[in-house]
Amino acid sequence: MKAVAIAIAALGLAAAAGSAVAAERASDLDYLKASRCKGIAEGVGSVDTAGLDGFLKEQKRGRQTFVLERGDSEAAKARREAKSMDRRDRLSAELSGACVAYMAGGDKAVAAR
Repeated sequence: MKAVAIAIAALGLAAAAGSAVAAERASDLDYLKASRCKGIAEGVGSVDTAGLDGFLKEQKRGRQTFVLERGDSEAAKARREAKSMDRRDRLSAELSGACVAYMAGGDKAVAAR
């Protein structure tokens, strides 16, 4: 009886841990926003993208192909926009505003949603 109670308690803890991990997954929209932020950071230059790289790598797992392709498209579009001098101020503001949560890395970005 004691072994059965321990097994049930362990299964309950495993289920709780599994749901906590699932809760840390960002939405597809957040993944796309982070991809755009990466493109802006690369286009503007002189910005450390390690946090963004980690977030995107972590969140890439299990995504549908069309979301990953759209993320690449958003990053490329943002890099092109960053080449335009008249858009640089707006993109720099976006980078220092909305993108900060994604630059912090995985857990902080998901919590910031």
